[in-house]
Amino acid sequence: MPNILLVDDDLDICALLKRLMEKQGYQVSIAHSGKAGIALQKGSSFDLILCDYRLPDMDGLEAIPAFRENDPNVEIIVITGYSDVRQAVKVMKMGAFEYVTKPLHREEILLTVEKALQKKANSQSKEHTSKLSKTKVKAKKAKALKNQRNYVKGSGPQAERLNNLIKLVAPTNMTVVITGESGTGKEVTATNIHEQSQRSDKPMIAVDCGALPKELAGSILFGHLKGSFTGALKDKIGHFQAADGGTLFLDEVGNLSYENQIKLLRVLQERQIQRIGDSKAISVDVRIIAATNENLKELVNEGKFREDLFYRLNEFSIELPSLKERKQDIEEIAFFFLEKASEDFGKQVSSIDRKVIEAFKQYSWPGNIRELRNVMKRAALLSTGVEINLETIPSEIQNPNLYTSQGADEEQEDLLDLKLVAEKAEKKAILKALQQTGMNKSKSAQLLNVDRKTLYNKIKAYDIEIN
Repeated sequence: MPNILLVDDDLDICALLKRLMEKQGYQVSIAHSGKAGIALQKGSSFDLILCDYRLPDMDGLEAIPAFRENDPNVEIIVITGYSDVRQAVKVMKMGAFEYVTKPLHREEILLTVEKALQKKANSQSKEHTSKLSKTKVKAKKAKALKNQRNYVKGSGPQAERLNNLIKLVAPTNMTVVITGESGTGKEVTATNIHEQSQRSDKPMIAVDCGALPKELAGSILFGHLKGSFTGALKDKIGHFQAADGGTLFLDEVGNLSYENQIKLLRVLQERQIQRIGDSKAISVDVRIIAATNENLKELVNEGKFREDLFYRLNEFSIELPSLKERKQDIEEIAFFFLEKASEDFGKQVSSIDRKVIEAFKQYSWPGNIRELRNVMKRAALLSTGVEINLETIPSEIQNPNLYTSQGADEEQEDLLDLKLVAEKAEKKAILKALQQTGMNKSKSAQLLNVDRKTLYNKIKAYDIEIN
C-alpha cells in the first residue's frame, strides 16, 4: 500500500485530500508545517509527499531539499496558487515531480499522484535492470547529439535569454505558449523543449491548426470510430493518442474553431479524449506546446478565443525575437544553414565573404530565420567556389534602395502585359494582407474575401515563402 505524506496548513484541504487518497487505497499521514513534515518523514518511509508551496514556517524552496536529504528517492508534488507558479517551477528543478494549482480538481490530483507513484515504482524496478538503463542512456545521448545539428542556439543576449527559458521550462510538464513573428523558429523552439524534457524518448507530433479542415479537425485531433461519419471507413486514432507520453505541438492555435477549443480545454482539464462516435473516454498523457503569431489576449477580448483555454495554455510563455533583433546571431545562423545546404547539395562551400555578412546585418529580414535559411540554400546552390559572395545573394539584400528603384522600372515595363499586371497586383495584395495579419493565413483569407484553400493555392502558385 503506497504511503503518502500530506504537508499543508489548510485543514480543509488536508481533510479533503486524506479522504480522497484513502478511498484509492493509499495510507495518508498529515503535517501542518514544514518542520513537522520533515520530522514525520524521519520516523517513517513515504513513497510520495504532497506539499503546499507556502507553509507557516518555510516555503517550498526550503522544504524540498530537506525532504530530499531525508530520502533522495521520494517523489514530491507541490501544491501552489497561480501566483506561485514561477516558484513552483524552481522547486521542480530541484527535484519535485509535478505541481498542481489551487483550486484542486479531483481528477487532476488523482492522476498526478498515480503518475508520481508509477514513476517511483519504475525507479525501483530499474535498480534491477541497470544494464538496460545504461544502454538507454547511451541511446538518449546519441539522439541528443544528433538533434544538436538541427538548430543553432546563438550567442547574443536575446539567444541567451531564450535558451535559459527553454532550459527552465523543458524539464517540467507545464503547457507552453510560443509567440513571435512568422519565421522566427517556433516549431524549432518547441522541438528543443521536447528534446530537453523527460518525454524526449516519446513522440512529438506537430499540427498546423490553421490548415485543419473545419469539418475534419475533430477527427484529426481526437480520432474517430468506423462509420461515425461519411468517409469514416475504419477506426482512426487522432494526434492526441499518437502523441501519448510525448508532446503535441499546436501551431497557429488561435485558428482552432470554438467547438475544438472546448474539446482542447476538456483534454487539458481532464487528461482524457473522446473519439468521434465513441461513448467512452480515453486517458492520454500529452504535454501541449502551442504557438501563434497572433495576440491571443486580443482574440479573447474579441470573443474569438476562450478565456479559460487561454489561461490553461498560458502557464508559461516564450516570445521569440525577430531576426533583426538578433544581429549578433546572424553570422552564426548563416554558417549553420550554409553547412546544411552544402551537405544537401554535395558541395564544399564553407565560407562567407565579410561583405555578405555586413549586408545581412543591414537587411531587415521580414521573413526572419526562415528567409535567411532560404537565402543560404540559394547561395550555396549558385556558388561556384568555396565561398559565398555578393553575387550569390538576392539583389534586395545587396542594395535595398537600388532594388526598390529597379522594381519600379520593371513594373512600368510590365504595364504592357495585362495578365502579368493582374498577377503582380494579386501577389502584391496577398503579401500586403499577410503582412497586416502577421502572416496569419486564415485572417488573410478573410481580409482578401477568399476561402483559405484558394489562398493556399495562390501562395503556392506565386511561390510566396511563409511556411
